[in-house]
Amino acid sequence: MILFPAIDLKDGVCVRLLRGEMDRATIFNIDPPQQARAFAAAGCEWLHLVDLNGAIEGRPVNEAAVRRVIEAADIKVQLGGGIRTRETLESWLGAGVTRAILGTAALSDPEFVLQACKDFPGRIVIAIDARDGNVAVEGWTKSSNVKALELALRFEGSGAAAIVYTDIDRDGAMGGVNVEATVDLAFSLTTPVIASGGVSSTADLMELKGHEAAGIEGVIVGRALYDGRVDPAAAVAALKE
Repeated sequence: MILFPAIDLKDGVCVRLLRGEMDRATIFNIDPPQQARAFAAAGCEWLHLVDLNGAIEGRPVNEAAVRRVIEAADIKVQLGGGIRTRETLESWLGAGVTRAILGTAALSDPEFVLQACKDFPGRIVIAIDARDGNVAVEGWTKSSNVKALELALRFEGSGAAAIVYTDIDRDGAMGGVNVEATVDLAFSLTTPVIASGGVSSTADLMELKGHEAAGIEGVIVGRALYDGRVDPAAAVAALKE
């Protein structure tokens, strides 16, 4: 399994939100490139990078910070937040982003996402963020009546590299991963699933790893890395075993 350390950008700095609420942000590092280098030095091969302002506004907002992160560290980057057009997608893929994450567009413009998966096989990740089982979009500010599995199944066989599944109510709350929902989703799909939301300890990581065969490719960890509950180098090693 892959450890995806998270850098969430709000107003140019690294923050963590509580349950996706923008007004409940904690600043953990004012130097995103330095944070990216630290994760790379710990042995992380991937970085999960999100433009939080962009996710809400529907366009890149923290573009300068994202570019500095890409240039600063020898680490593969999957980027999400505000990628809603072909122009934006191609711009980021051409700028050094390894994989682009499409979330809101998966619900609002599925044809765009399907075409992107076809044109850039293995480079598109679909983000499915759920609150009480229903998909939320636009930086988690709006909820839908579409179930997470229903949306995921629309992109089966599309060429998507993975699906990031986030339980919003667990995100940043340090209450543990929603393992049951994540495993159920992974079992129902052939597309690999990346778990997100709620990791608070190495024990949470190992519980997920026990279900790796269900189709769980990796896990995104944020706050637990920043406050020291999870050591990145130890977590990388444990997940590789």
